[in-house]
Amino acid sequence: MEADLHRHLAADAVGRPRPLTAGPADHGVRQPRAGPEARRARSLKVSLPLAGASGRGYLIRHTLGCQRSTRWRVAPMVEHVFVLMLENRSFDHMLGFSRRQGIDALTGDPTELDALTGSESNRLSSGQEVRVSEGAPFSLTVDPGHEFDDVLEQLCGAGARYPVTGGRYPAINNSGFVSRLADQLQKSGVEGDPAVVMKVFAPDQLPVMHTLAGEFAVCDHWFSSLPGPTWPNRCFIHAASSGGMDDSPSLLRSATALLEGYKFQNGTIYDRLDAASLPWTVVEGDALPQVLSLAGMVERVVGGHFSTFTNFAARVNDPGFKDAYVFIEPHYGHVLSDGRNFKCGNSQHPLDDVTRGEKLLKDVYETVRNSPHWMNSALIVLYDEHGGFYDHTVPPAVRPPGDVFQSGNNHHGFNFDQLGVRVPVLVISPYTARGAIDHRVHDHTSVLATLEHLFGLQPLTKRDSGAPGVDQLFSLKEPRQDAPTGLPAPAVSGLPDCESDTGERLAGELETMPAHLGGQVEAALVGFLHVAVARELHLAAIARRDARDVGAAIDRERDRLLSTYDQIRTKFDAVKFIHEVQSRYEATRHR
Repeated sequence: MEADLHRHLAADAVGRPRPLTAGPADHGVRQPRAGPEARRARSLKVSLPLAGASGRGYLIRHTLGCQRSTRWRVAPMVEHVFVLMLENRSFDHMLGFSRRQGIDALTGDPTELDALTGSESNRLSSGQEVRVSEGAPFSLTVDPGHEFDDVLEQLCGAGARYPVTGGRYPAINNSGFVSRLADQLQKSGVEGDPAVVMKVFAPDQLPVMHTLAGEFAVCDHWFSSLPGPTWPNRCFIHAASSGGMDDSPSLLRSATALLEGYKFQNGTIYDRLDAASLPWTVVEGDALPQVLSLAGMVERVVGGHFSTFTNFAARVNDPGFKDAYVFIEPHYGHVLSDGRNFKCGNSQHPLDDVTRGEKLLKDVYETVRNSPHWMNSALIVLYDEHGGFYDHTVPPAVRPPGDVFQSGNNHHGFNFDQLGVRVPVLVISPYTARGAIDHRVHDHTSVLATLEHLFGLQPLTKRDSGAPGVDQLFSLKEPRQDAPTGLPAPAVSGLPDCESDTGERLAGELETMPAHLGGQVEAALVGFLHVAVARELHLAAIARRDARDVGAAIDRERDRLLSTYDQIRTKFDAVKFIHEVQSRYEATRHR
């Protein structure tokens, strides 16, 4: 029965069965995965011209550390890459006043972060100047806009229109952050101060992040993959493309992706890893990780590729831990359980207490650092997009992915030739020099490029093909012995503690939900509806694993879910469905 279930779930778009794991000869694999000794031997055969010409392969130039060596050497064997992607914060908002000096990650020369001087400003429509200032609030009462049109004004100023002549993105001067939030507040009738998007955290407000930034590497020209919101930017870290999606999903235009998941012409990094027989895991912070909405992920949940964060430490500390790639999703908060907001998660969403995300970052780092696999590990910490917060650095143009758009995804005619707002990124490994600063231009596909360089995988699109990986930051001759085993405690925010999302609490009456759930379904909820459908299919697969005809049972469940989805009209309908799915999942986990 288990085999039947896997065969049915792994069917392609037209119903043809396909193998859950491709063989080494499949497209996208440069060479089959071998054991550590074989890979070390193979790495010695990589030609010097390959590494020197493209920066790829297993040989890189040693330029960090006290000795400015210019000889080529074998890169350290990083066997495990961990990625923690958090939510909605710009570089300046988090690190703008760090005033950090260090060494250039490629040359070893003294350098400093591209940070704030304190004179940067935006203006309100009244002409009033609003300068950057220290002391950002730990949590906001309003969520600054970050959809495509929001970012257009934030980057290009009030009145900006897309596209301009020739289909180009307008000239960027980063002048519209305050005016956009002021307009948002006025139209919504919500009280708030638009100057909040110019606020910057002081280093003592984010001691975990700032300690790691000083101990390891910071990328200070890493931009979100497009000037838009969470969902398409998160797609880029999985597929080097958003399949044409340039805004948050909508009910009408995204229904075709509902049961099959979001598809991409060249697949995802998980397809590449499977084809190379490389083990990987998604660590889910709650019941509805965004990555579950991608095509092919339901069968991978059934196949054991997903794990909860509560099991993270035990898995990583297992001497037999073998995952080449671990993607960690945070807990997104109340938006999934009762529709109120993103509070009480640990994603660092602007509506949530940022110190909860600091605690998550501390836990992830200390788990990896103190595990038996630290000497062969790397951790990349990044943010999906800027969340409406100011950043002073102008994002550059970029090469489009070049793949085919999925029908209904492209709302604005965007060409994907422009990067979004700058976000903070940390690169952590025992082979990374203390205080390294990487000034190269990156976007989220640099994560994919890193995996491709380390494990011999083919690029997915033109975007990751041209992206620099951060494997060049694994540059020390010997692993560091001085990396801290513990980090400082997060700052005390003074905000109320949150209850945990237990199955018992989620099983409460829907009537206890706030009365404002009768409005239109918000963009953020539509995406999570898709994840909820995928989770419901997962639960159905588990419940029907002993059925005589597994395929027919799953097809009936798909038909039922499509009918249910078609009846969703209001925010209450959406939250009710998400709430019920999450309750069933939590009940299953706590049995």
